[in-house]
Amino acid sequence: MEILVVVAHPNPGSFNRAIADTAVAAARRCGHEAVLHDLYEEKFDPLLQPAELSKNAKLDPSIARHCADLTSADGIVIVHPNWWGQPPAILKGWLDRVVRQGVAYEFRTGPNGEGQSVGLLKMQTALVVTTANTPAEVELKVYGDPLENLWKTCVFGLCGIPRAHRLAFTPVIVSTPEQRAQWLREVSEKMQNLFPPAGG
Repeated sequence: MEILVVVAHPNPGSFNRAIADTAVAAARRCGHEAVLHDLYEEKFDPLLQPAELSKNAKLDPSIARHCADLTSADGIVIVHPNWWGQPPAILKGWLDRVVRQGVAYEFRTGPNGEGQSVGLLKMQTALVVTTANTPAEVELKVYGDPLENLWKTCVFGLCGIPRAHRLAFTPVIVSTPEQRAQWLREVSEKMQNLFPPAGG
């Protein structure tokens, strides 16, 4: 099984990167191949170019590689901080350029002539791990949870991934080393549950 892990945080020593590394290690312990893309480390360009808009556009080699990793993956893990109720801009750009029509989904004509979206990804399971500094109860009461809908419905639902899971760790800014260690254990356990060893 191939697991794609995508992390978006500008600090290479961030807790987000620790989460991504933990996910990669857990996948490999279960005998899976893990492909890691740290978007900031790679200096991923989030700007969708006009020439890329067409479904059949010739893609930059770096974008084509990301698309190939996405389509070959049997599962995906996305790790990012909650900034203004959204992913960082670099990750939104990754969605725009990589999770594209003809790669992750396409539009077809329905039986009554209406447009229908059809997911193209083969993976069955996705995990999103987010971090924030607002206490969870405040986040839900004051802001709602826009990330839940973004990932589970707008992204994974459109792309045909039936099982989407989320871990939300907060508040990170006042967390202790012990709390962070516990959160990383939760990531390892979740990975093992979602992507168990073959025959396990």
